[in-house]
Amino acid sequence: MLLTKAEIRQVILGGAVSLVGIAGFVGLATFALLLSSGTSSILTAVFEPYILRVLRFTLLQALLSTLLSVVFAIPVAQALARQRHFPGRIWIIRLMAVPMGLPVLIGALGLIGIWGRLGILNSLLLELGMAEPISIYGLSGILLAHVFFNMPLACRLMLAALERVPAEYWLMASGLGMRPGSIFRFIEWPVLRSVIPGIAGLIFMLCATSFTLVLTLGGGPAATTVEVAIYQSLRFDFDPGRAVALSLLQIVLTAVILGGLSLLPAPEDEGMTAGKAVRRPDGQLLTARLADGSVVMLAALFLGLPLMSVVLAGLRSDLMKLLSERIFWQSAATSLAISISAAVLALLISMTLVSARRAVLLRGSAAPGARAFFAATGGASSLVLLVPPIVLATGWFLALTNFGDVSVFAPLLIVAINALMSLPFVMRVLEPAFIVHKRRTQKLAASLGVTGWARLRLVDMPALFKPMLTAFSFAMALSLGDLGAVALFGSDSFVTLPWLVYSRMGSYRTNDADGLALILGLVCLLLTIAGTMGPARREGAFHA
Repeated sequence: MLLTKAEIRQVILGGAVSLVGIAGFVGLATFALLLSSGTSSILTAVFEPYILRVLRFTLLQALLSTLLSVVFAIPVAQALARQRHFPGRIWIIRLMAVPMGLPVLIGALGLIGIWGRLGILNSLLLELGMAEPISIYGLSGILLAHVFFNMPLACRLMLAALERVPAEYWLMASGLGMRPGSIFRFIEWPVLRSVIPGIAGLIFMLCATSFTLVLTLGGGPAATTVEVAIYQSLRFDFDPGRAVALSLLQIVLTAVILGGLSLLPAPEDEGMTAGKAVRRPDGQLLTARLADGSVVMLAALFLGLPLMSVVLAGLRSDLMKLLSERIFWQSAATSLAISISAAVLALLISMTLVSARRAVLLRGSAAPGARAFFAATGGASSLVLLVPPIVLATGWFLALTNFGDVSVFAPLLIVAINALMSLPFVMRVLEPAFIVHKRRTQKLAASLGVTGWARLRLVDMPALFKPMLTAFSFAMALSLGDLGAVALFGSDSFVTLPWLVYSRMGSYRTNDADGLALILGLVCLLLTIAGTMGPARREGAFHA
């Protein structure tokens, strides 16, 4: 055993404290929801025609968004997989990563700039004599926005699966003279069929819990999801009973979706390979190259034009005026303080949970309690998936209403909610790096007597700095661009950058909103880039 019993107890205690803190924060919010309204009134509210209509629309838009995202991603992934030497291919793949790290509100502004009433596309159609044929608001706008954000995710996952197909498959296909239709049927489709259920389930989950996009592009009561209805019930109607019923309905909905995702089979291995260079026979013909090039360019335009619209609209705004406003610096300071605090808290919680899980493994106990603790520390980061941020905010909003002005507690609540929101990603980045590092260094460090602060400074930090930086920057960017947790607590005295952008949009000060969106987007982009930087890890150091 490389850790003493006292050290193992300390590490497990730290993990237990974090676990209790997470469970307590989520549990108290859920308990407040249950306590705020009686069972009979909840059941009555759940079966209201309005709530049933909201539930139907939530499921409908999630289903359609998932279907469109997956269907459109298949030809793009096929084209990128076939054309490995397509000019600018690597930049197009990188472009597909941008919407995943972009604040949702900025993406919505970019889509409005292209598809909105005064957008580029409608302006061109008006020149042709058509009277505003495209509407960005309502169901069509929600679907368009969800495809914009989720199609790149589906495409990258499908492309990764297709690129794992052994080169020997393509060699045999070439030898057999298989045509593109046969190649899709016997090689590509079996691969895609194995990953599409997981991809579709993930996208359905993201669309069913969508808040900012629906709030921005919903267009009224006819296009409202459960999470937006929760916000409206408290922010505008102040109907706690309905908010409670909707929140519990959202918890049940996410639990059913997560349960369904857990039942999906894992993708199968494509087979053994000798690692030869891939030469696909179906991408060599001129017609195939032209078709694939057209598909890839259409996808690049679909993703790139809204991003370009944000940049151009932001540059046309009076940036110097915005930078001179006191409210900008106040909101920027608030957002920066919240995002840094949330990222630090997420890192600390993750490190205590990861360390505790490793200590349980080192202890080697097969007792049911040890196994339960190990499973609980692993699943703690996923609680925010079961109880989404807007539901957590609603629970704490109702719980703290009796203690005076809720906005006083807003900064602490938003920090905690944003930390939990980024915890799944932070855990998935840190745990593999932590386990590999400890496996490589623990024996040598123990034999040299390097412990405590010296080990942290000389051994752990040089090796774990890069994954910690990646996790920290992503958590900070996620918190910086979040509107969901702030929506219930935003006010004149408590303003973040996303809330300021949304407020300027709501007051029809679109030029200001465009400029603020550009600034916020650049900051989030720089944070994303920073997460990929850092000193290279010295692989040869402290290996066991």
